[in-house]
Amino acid sequence: MHEDLEVHKFGGSCLRDGTDLERIANILLEAEQPVIVVVSALWGTTDRLMRAAQEPRYAGRLVYDLAKHHLRFSPTLVDSPLYDVFQRVLDGIEESLNALATDRDDLRAYNRLLASGERLSALVIAHGLSLRGLDAHPVGAEDIGLQLDGSGTAARVDLKASQAKLDRSAFHGVPVVTGWFGEGSDGDIALLGRGGSDHTATALAALLQAQRVVLWKDVLGIYPVNPRWGVQTSPIPYLGYGEAIEFANADATILHPATVEPVYEMGIPIEIRHLMSYKENGMKTVIGPDIEAEPSIKGIACIPRVACVNAEVRYSQDAAMALSDLLQALKEADVRICSFDTTNTQWRFVFRQHDVTRGVQIVQQHASSVSYEYYASMLSFIGCRDIDYLHNLLETEEPTPALLYESVASIHMLSNRVDISRMLDEIMTLISA
Repeated sequence: MHEDLEVHKFGGSCLRDGTDLERIANILLEAEQPVIVVVSALWGTTDRLMRAAQEPRYAGRLVYDLAKHHLRFSPTLVDSPLYDVFQRVLDGIEESLNALATDRDDLRAYNRLLASGERLSALVIAHGLSLRGLDAHPVGAEDIGLQLDGSGTAARVDLKASQAKLDRSAFHGVPVVTGWFGEGSDGDIALLGRGGSDHTATALAALLQAQRVVLWKDVLGIYPVNPRWGVQTSPIPYLGYGEAIEFANADATILHPATVEPVYEMGIPIEIRHLMSYKENGMKTVIGPDIEAEPSIKGIACIPRVACVNAEVRYSQDAAMALSDLLQALKEADVRICSFDTTNTQWRFVFRQHDVTRGVQIVQQHASSVSYEYYASMLSFIGCRDIDYLHNLLETEEPTPALLYESVASIHMLSNRVDISRMLDEIMTLISA
């Protein structure tokens, strides 16, 4: 592959109908560098497949509806050599649903069912692009050797294993690669979390040493405050890698948490752009190397309804190992850690309230005493690394213990104010001033 290649990822929100395909083709035709395309399933397809997995007896109707929807997106596929592959994917959907009708716990059938959404998407998009003058062809992630770090489900792409197995000969013309899944450690299909196609894109960028990654979405970029809180803001022009990770782990749902990791060390920039309006307004968020600057707050991530768990532990030379065991136990129990701060004798975690019971039970198995307290929210001041600056900005006399800890890219603070939207609006007014 060319050393200046770009990776362009198109999410389901950008794959609603044929007009979106026209926009995608124009973007790729105007690209000055070779491109690799990563796609999610067409809009709504994954949700339909998930629902069908719960009611597999509706297999026949689902297959008919999916075929109709995808052919409406790219009608002339029926006259293409890809149509036979398209039919095989549809047959695979029916086979997976029949297997699930017999055994609802058949993880292999479930993963194959869900992965079919990306397979169908890659087929119709590659065909549509080829009709518009691009040498596009569909590529299955597991067929080119993309390895994930687990079986069944995985947190990320295994870059080392993928580097060894990746079939670079598949990356010619304009490859349209299936996002979200790959080959698991057991040799079968494994899935990333929802939104994992972003991570597929950055992993491929790292493996192929791309010049940049562009994530096309239905938003202008990452906003200082999640729009769900009703606070009017404009997209953040630039975020450091660490800042973006903080956002993704907290409140920026448009970015998969593992998106940044593959390109962090290589310095490959990530751009988030709006498919419909980027050409008109040029607004975007660029994610790149962390830059030391004067204290500032680029955004506020908010996790509502949390609990702060404090644990006392006996000092020992094995304190680090005990903490490692605890973190692994919390991960296996699917308890989300919103933040944590530890010393050799004290551990402090923030969990979502619905995880508190399980989380505390696990912490108690590794600590001598445990206590916890509920809070209305946890605020993460992204980009701020100076507690004094934050105190002065908020004009608060609140003691430092309410500030959980200073991470590389933010300061985390607990709050008992229940009017979260109003609080965020007030803070953003102070920041703007």
